[in-house]
Amino acid sequence: MSSEIPTSEPGDEKVNVKIQSGSDAVYGLGMIGAWVYYIGRGTTIQEKVVGFLKGLVWPAFLVYELLKFFHPEAPETIDLPVEEL
Repeated sequence: MSSEIPTSEPGDEKVNVKIQSGSDAVYGLGMIGAWVYYIGRGTTIQEKVVGFLKGLVWPAFLVYELLKFFHPEAPETIDLPVEEL
């Protein structure tokens, strides 16, 4: 009877990592809702195709509108007096 513990070579073991996230479901439902909204509003084939593409990137529109809401637009330019040399 041997008291040795068998050793395994490096790389013999496989590690499976599963990451579960609820954000995928939220994004998927949001994408379907955006498609219904944008494609439903389209009257021509071109508008419906653009609506499909907008549905893919709806989070960008959401973040843009939220930033506009929380940070009102600043003045475009500020006129400062310029001293002549």
